[in-house]
Amino acid sequence: MVKHTYQTGLIGNCAFLAHVHKNTDISWLCWPRFDSTFVFGSLLDEQKGGEFSIRPASEFTSEQSYLENTNVLVTKVTCDDGEYQITDLAPRFFQYDRYFKPLMLIRKIEPISGTPRIKVKCEPVTEYGKRKLRAQRGSNHIEYYEGEDIMRLTTDIPITYIYDERYFVLSEAKYLVLTYGHPLEAPLVSTCETFLRETVKYWRTWIKFSSIAGFFQEYVIRSALALKIHQYEDTGAIIAASTTSLPEYDGSGRNWDYRYCWLRDTHYVLNSLNHIGHFQEMEKYFNYVADISVSEESRYQPLYRIDGSKELDESILEYLDGYKGNKPVRIGNQANEHIQNDIYGQVMISIMPLYTDHRFIFRERKDSRKWISSILDRIESTIDEKDAGIWEFRNFANTHCYSNLFQWAGCAAAAKTASTIGDKDLEAKARRLQARAAEHIESCYDPVRKVYTNAVGSEHLDASTLQLIMMGYLDPTSDRAKDHLKALEAELKTENGLIYRYLHADDFGKPKTTFLICAFWYVEALACVGRIDEAVTEFEKLMKYSNHLMLFSEDVDEETGSQWGNFPQAYSHVGLMNAAYRIAMKLDKPIFL
Repeated sequence: MVKHTYQTGLIGNCAFLAHVHKNTDISWLCWPRFDSTFVFGSLLDEQKGGEFSIRPASEFTSEQSYLENTNVLVTKVTCDDGEYQITDLAPRFFQYDRYFKPLMLIRKIEPISGTPRIKVKCEPVTEYGKRKLRAQRGSNHIEYYEGEDIMRLTTDIPITYIYDERYFVLSEAKYLVLTYGHPLEAPLVSTCETFLRETVKYWRTWIKFSSIAGFFQEYVIRSALALKIHQYEDTGAIIAASTTSLPEYDGSGRNWDYRYCWLRDTHYVLNSLNHIGHFQEMEKYFNYVADISVSEESRYQPLYRIDGSKELDESILEYLDGYKGNKPVRIGNQANEHIQNDIYGQVMISIMPLYTDHRFIFRERKDSRKWISSILDRIESTIDEKDAGIWEFRNFANTHCYSNLFQWAGCAAAAKTASTIGDKDLEAKARRLQARAAEHIESCYDPVRKVYTNAVGSEHLDASTLQLIMMGYLDPTSDRAKDHLKALEAELKTENGLIYRYLHADDFGKPKTTFLICAFWYVEALACVGRIDEAVTEFEKLMKYSNHLMLFSEDVDEETGSQWGNFPQAYSHVGLMNAAYRIAMKLDKPIFL
């Protein structure tokens, strides 16, 4: 069987994200926000998705690479007439006391050898491919418009060649600047070169100020760069992925829209940012989560839009073909209706540093008791309630071990925070609730198999219970932790190091692909219990599941090693970063030994 990998690289500037295919097409770009309609979406429909390509007249091959330690992508094309390369970037750098991050895509085209003949095709669409934007030519640009969408392509390529889609000889460097809303009103060549230089400088400086250990450093750097551009800087939200409806496996029907922020993942994301020492990103994400926790009057949703709004009604776009024919294409996500009770603990853990980390001026906060009390009240009202669990089962509920684990951890965080602000009553309440959560967790323990099951009264095992070890509920040196880990790996682990979330049937049948972040959790658990050599070996195995640019997907097929699911998956990269950090801290020795 052929191994499937995603043939795109990702660029972005914390205002937008774009996928650049090896075939030179911008195969995915949503404007003006991460969760807006795509303006280029051939990833989901090659006919209706529009196109922005720079292709030669003859057959060609291509290869891609990032400029080292940046989110600037180079695609090198080899054809019968010669070679050329395309440098794609989303400008980002510090200017006038703030970050310049326009809705602007720059494409620099340079000949390398020979006299390649190329054609530029720019055909944006709107309303998820329902309509093409109308093109109107100017003296040195083409304007595309339809309704509220106005884009301009500014270039030093003859406009006729682009407007009429004609081939021309590339004899010198040329530039294409596509903007949304405000057009580029500046000298083209010098501006592009300045933006390229400053963007490269920005990313390399950002990496230099990252705390990244020597263990698989190149992969951690790429993961950090990928995670960074999944943050919508305007609000601080970090989305799960830039894409929608890439299937969990071919023909699965498990196609979901991941362009939103899941509260259940806040702990892991904040950990990864803390590990690399990026406080500014943490603080923005803190504020996003804090805004939601203050504004919500009742239950938290499992996920929110990047502006913190709750409207995520799920719909199906029947007219789109889907990725490689995989339907349905979904917009929105019904998971916003689910009951997920772990999220209250997640929020409490996430905001705890606002009160316990001395980098924050927490003693000046006036709302501490009200905030902590509010979250504890929510935990108290849901602690005995069945829910959909971390994996968002749609048609059945259980008292899930994972949900109660994070309520337990959230209460521990609340107790620590209450102690910091000197509120004894609040601390006592947190400890009482923590004990209640522990009772539910212990109800999941199977003494015969020496393992915690996924839910009270269930025989099924679930990789999410690996977190019992990493969260400190189980002493990693204890026999119970070691036995629990052995039971999970015996049932859920594959020979090549991958881990299934679970193997029982859900709303759509039994899963057929593994969930990559679970494999990184397994690596962390191995390191926690002292099996450090195995942790290193298993981590090394997982590196082969990236694509050609060290980018990882959500799911991996056990038999072929194929990438599936939304891509790149921010939380897969978060899992990699956290696992690498855990191993590096355990090794903790000079790199020359």
